[in-house]
Amino acid sequence: MDNKLLLVDDEEGIRKVLGISLADSGYEVFTAENGQEALEIFHRENPPIVLTDIKMPVMDGIELLRKIKDENPDTEVIMITGHGDMDLAIKSLKYRAIDFVTKPINDDILEIALGRAHEKISMRRKLREYTENLETLVQEKSAQLVEIERQVAVGQAVEGLASMLRNLAGDLESGLTYFNEMPCFVSIHNRKLEVVAVNQLYRERLGNKVGCGSWEVYDGKIGTRSNCPVAATFKTGKGQRTHADITYTGGQKAPVIVHTAPIRNQSSEVELVVEISADITEVNRLQEELRQTQQRYQQLFDEVPCYVSLQDRQFRLQAANRQFNDDFDVELGAYCYEVYKHRDEPCPSCPVARTFEDGQSHQTEMVVTPKSGEQRNVLIWTAPIRNADGEITRVMEMSTDITQIRELQDHLSSLGLKISSISHGIKSLLAGIDGGVYLVETGLAQDDPGRVEEGWEAVKTIVGRIRKLVLNILFFAKEREFKPEATDILSFAYDVAASVESKIKAAGVGFDCHVGSEPGQVSMDAGVMRLALINILENALDACVEDTSKKSHTINFSVKPADNHIDFEIKDNGIGMDRETRESLFTLFFSSKGNQGTGLGLFIANKVIKQHGGQIKVESKPNRGSTFRITIPKILPGATQPAESVK
Repeated sequence: MDNKLLLVDDEEGIRKVLGISLADSGYEVFTAENGQEALEIFHRENPPIVLTDIKMPVMDGIELLRKIKDENPDTEVIMITGHGDMDLAIKSLKYRAIDFVTKPINDDILEIALGRAHEKISMRRKLREYTENLETLVQEKSAQLVEIERQVAVGQAVEGLASMLRNLAGDLESGLTYFNEMPCFVSIHNRKLEVVAVNQLYRERLGNKVGCGSWEVYDGKIGTRSNCPVAATFKTGKGQRTHADITYTGGQKAPVIVHTAPIRNQSSEVELVVEISADITEVNRLQEELRQTQQRYQQLFDEVPCYVSLQDRQFRLQAANRQFNDDFDVELGAYCYEVYKHRDEPCPSCPVARTFEDGQSHQTEMVVTPKSGEQRNVLIWTAPIRNADGEITRVMEMSTDITQIRELQDHLSSLGLKISSISHGIKSLLAGIDGGVYLVETGLAQDDPGRVEEGWEAVKTIVGRIRKLVLNILFFAKEREFKPEATDILSFAYDVAASVESKIKAAGVGFDCHVGSEPGQVSMDAGVMRLALINILENALDACVEDTSKKSHTINFSVKPADNHIDFEIKDNGIGMDRETRESLFTLFFSSKGNQGTGLGLFIANKVIKQHGGQIKVESKPNRGSTFRITIPKILPGATQPAESVK
């Protein structure tokens, strides 16, 4: 194991103390006081792990992280941050830092972060070994296929060889030296229809027929002087191709394919005839062996437990294994970046492009979207496929699904960040309550009703925010008991609308609520469903507020009852979303609002609606607004009638 570690911090005391501790743990520690000096050491020593402070002179830790990842994505970088640098810590994770630790550095936390880095390096090394072993196996099978194909090609090439030999004349001994190496029966015949020479295989299998008639080796009608292939060639001056039966010296019979070609003298007269016969049973045996080998090769290709594809220099898919075909909409000739990422152009730092450039295997981690729509993290390895001249004609790309590993790592990392972020948010809200309480107290002391009312309104507003935040956290952190009951849709819809209408209009956004006639009742847990719809409505409000390209914005909330289900539709003309954002919309802790969002709201909304047996469909384009359609059944799956209302 490479035990090199680069420690970067502008504080000399931290470099000394932490360097000694890391050295005691078995690391070969290199230190630098800024990012520029660290890059020089990185180029010289190439350590697998870098531990760097975020805020430094000359070059900060974020820029150092980006440069290191651009040069060597395999290097794992752990960030050191202060308590006030949480935004930068989150930003560093977006640039593929493995983890971060806060000052003062806790030895146990640092040890966990280093252990995570070593686990990822070890996993990458094992996958590289697996890929190299697979590549070797594929090369061995390919070599076997090539050898068998060469043998089978003899039968197909006989006719071409015969045509090539038509102008061959002169020394028969030289010709027979060449013919003796051919894996078929070769003989030369004169105008008297006599065999004048045979190759070694002919002599071994059929006997030395030199001087015998050209037809004597054959059975049936062809085994006559006037009907044999050699006689037809002398008569027409053209090569012949026919099927016949021959008898070996041991008495067994075998079917053959016979090819003849005339050899002309300087006067263009047919002087000799070359006859080449191939045993069909041998060809069939080789073809069957080829078929079985190809089948085994294809089975190996299909059964590999990962995505395997072959791509050309334009990144077009030339072949793909079964798992790739099952999980993606694959058409041979489609571009890899369209299938994997739904992009219109190649991915930056594409490992396939790098393999075409330098002929080396490359590795990277990427997020892809199968046809199911559920994003997956994959670890990608590439390997060059060369032709007989050593030129790279294809690149094999193998991708292993590591979604569960990344989800666990991201969940733990994000959970720590979100807890810290939520704690700061609660602290700010509590400070707001303190301000409201102060206004109430001073208003009471000064007998100022206006100040009392102002303070009380502030307290109520902030308590409402705290309540929503705590409900989201509790919903995420703990499974609550699902309590469906018969709910009047009209009252429910207007209650949801009333909960957000004042907030929406206060932001200068129009709000329109429409409920269909006689909506009736639906079986649902009204409390959590109300929370889900409010989360989506507030997301629509944020989209409108963020959009500065339009003069006015409107949010439409409508309820459309059907026979067996209820449709809620929330439509806005805000900033809209691209495809990548839509596909990640309901992912835990995903937020397109930066530090303004927790990434819990839409995740919880989706979970609530699925809990009711429903679904959400989202239609959105950048700058064109968004439409959320929520459909839930009137009767919950498994129930026979709406639940009774709780009195």
